[in-house]
Amino acid sequence: MTGLGEVVGVDGRTLLVLGQELDVERGQPDVGNALVHRTGDTLVVVDTGVTEAFRAALREAADRVGPWSRVLVLTTHGHPDHVANNDLADGFGVPAEHWVPAADLGQMRDPDAYWVRAFERVQGMAPLPDPAVAGPALVSLFRPYRPFAAVTRTYEERPLERIRIGSARFTGWTFADGAVRVLRTQGHCAGHVIVHLRDCRVLHLSDEGNGACGAMADADQLKIQTTLGAVALLFEEGEAEALTDGHTFAVRRGAGAAVPFLDGLLEQATVLQSAALGAVAGGATVRPGEFAARYAEAFTSTGGGGANPNALFLAMMAVNQLHELGLRPESAAPGAPWSRTPLQLGD
Repeated sequence: MTGLGEVVGVDGRTLLVLGQELDVERGQPDVGNALVHRTGDTLVVVDTGVTEAFRAALREAADRVGPWSRVLVLTTHGHPDHVANNDLADGFGVPAEHWVPAADLGQMRDPDAYWVRAFERVQGMAPLPDPAVAGPALVSLFRPYRPFAAVTRTYEERPLERIRIGSARFTGWTFADGAVRVLRTQGHCAGHVIVHLRDCRVLHLSDEGNGACGAMADADQLKIQTTLGAVALLFEEGEAEALTDGHTFAVRRGAGAAVPFLDGLLEQATVLQSAALGAVAGGATVRPGEFAARYAEAFTSTGGGGANPNALFLAMMAVNQLHELGLRPESAAPGAPWSRTPLQLGD
């Protein structure tokens, strides 16, 4: 077990500050891991988590990697467990920048609406109170919630760059004279980015490592899987040497540790898709609750993984899997059967 705010050294100027898992019954928010790094005279903080305790741990980690005279705070995506301490960017007493993905501004401004929508999609598939109640109740765990700083701007205000790392090609933005690369991935949610630290060859995957099948309404399964493959290539070519992410509380060092982890997630995607096909075969309609139960069994058989693998998040993944197979609900009623739209063949 790890403790909230525990620090794992990646190298002499890079630290992984560990978060914690979600426990709704105890009123405990999940907290995404944060990366603290120094390049030259610039302090780089990737994600800020939530809770005052985690905020204090970030400040202590920043002092450990010093000295620095500038601060760069980077947000990988807009979920509350990664952004609630973002106003920390204003408090270092030195020139600071804070950058966030434009596509996630809506959910950062109104997280209640984002999570209500997420839960509305799984009514009838998982034990859940009224989404209009469940969404705000979940968000209420993430307090204090301060997702913006006075210096906050969006990445998209900067010119988009073509970034080549080894034989892999990305688009995104570079900072600190190219030492920090922010790479667009947009799989886990609409605005998601990952971060590559050039000089120490650390790749922070954030929540693109939360399984190969996304849970959120704005997730993109193909982008998740493409990202996992591209990152594996960076390790095989020696362009990355340490892998960190948002929720597994570990540093995977070298291709020998990172590549099997990434390949395992991709294998999970194929196993789950095969199981989903089996669950919908032989019937004109699919009962979503039954499908979600079989999907959860298949997920457990893979060994699980990622953040918060509970019944609710597995149901959210199952909805996305149904969509990916081409099925749609037959009505807006909770628990309505799903089916494929008949193909319209020409004469």
